[in-house]
Amino acid sequence: MHISGGIGSGVLHMFDIWLPLLGGLLLLVSGGELLVRGAVQVAERLGISPLVIGLTLVGFGTSMPELVTSVQAALAGSPGIAFGNIVGSNIANVLLIVGVSSLLLPIAVTSAALRRDAAVMLATAVVFAGASAVIPMGRGVGVVFLAALVAYITMAIRQERNAAPHGALYDKGAALQGADPALRASRPSAGSLLVPLAVAVAGLVLVILGGRFFVEGAVGLARSFGISETVIGLTVVALGTSMPELVTSVLAALRKQSDIAFGNIVGSNIYNILGIGGTTALISPSVVPAEIVSFDNLVMLGVSGLLVLFAATGLRIARWEGGVLLAAYVGYIALLWP
Repeated sequence: MHISGGIGSGVLHMFDIWLPLLGGLLLLVSGGELLVRGAVQVAERLGISPLVIGLTLVGFGTSMPELVTSVQAALAGSPGIAFGNIVGSNIANVLLIVGVSSLLLPIAVTSAALRRDAAVMLATAVVFAGASAVIPMGRGVGVVFLAALVAYITMAIRQERNAAPHGALYDKGAALQGADPALRASRPSAGSLLVPLAVAVAGLVLVILGGRFFVEGAVGLARSFGISETVIGLTVVALGTSMPELVTSVLAALRKQSDIAFGNIVGSNIYNILGIGGTTALISPSVVPAEIVSFDNLVMLGVSGLLVLFAATGLRIARWEGGVLLAAYVGYIALLWP
């Protein structure tokens, strides 16, 4: 009886961890999709141009799980999960998602995207790594990061309107619209704002609830296995919140739009640091854990540089290079996980 009771309580304990973790992730992803759909329809009703909608609302739709999870974790006093999610997502985006996508189809890279957007991605990673090593992620840092993001979006909108070669933000929006045609913005349409507003609000509620459950499950998982919250944030949480980027990049590769897959990842990494890092610091200032500063930030810098190097050689990421990236991600996870 004692053994049976012990097994039963153990199963129940694991159920209490995995149910909020997986259920929270499902709510995050589905709620994020509803939120973006509703917001796009509201923007259409208000007469906002499809270009601006695509570069802002649609372009960052897949980053909603990272945003809500990091903010919720910071508010809950778990900076390891909050910043581990940001850094771990950037590492997963490069090694896992680019690796898988380029194995399916070699990824084409435009010279404009490489010069402009990849340089911005590297610069933001360097600034984040440098700042987190010397100062807390306070509200001042958050304001600077968000201001830099606004400036980058403004520059991207101006360049697209001037018919410049498509940049990472355009590709990120196009990848999500390809995965979900309902997100394709059209010209201003008549109709009531009530229904799309209700859809957006419902999505927001689901995202907030999902983020709370997901963080609770992640904290419970860390405590149950005796693993640091930082490791859970860098692996389980980062991998879970990166699923939308994985789906959109893989679909882009299968549709033979591999150039969009590259822009999707570059745009995501820029937004993760400036948008999610900035919002997290603004809402709940905290210190980036020392283990992230001393190791994972350096890994993020290294893999970002490797991505740019691979992209610059022949303006494509070949299948063998994708295999190298994927193998590196397996090695990274094996190194982190006890």
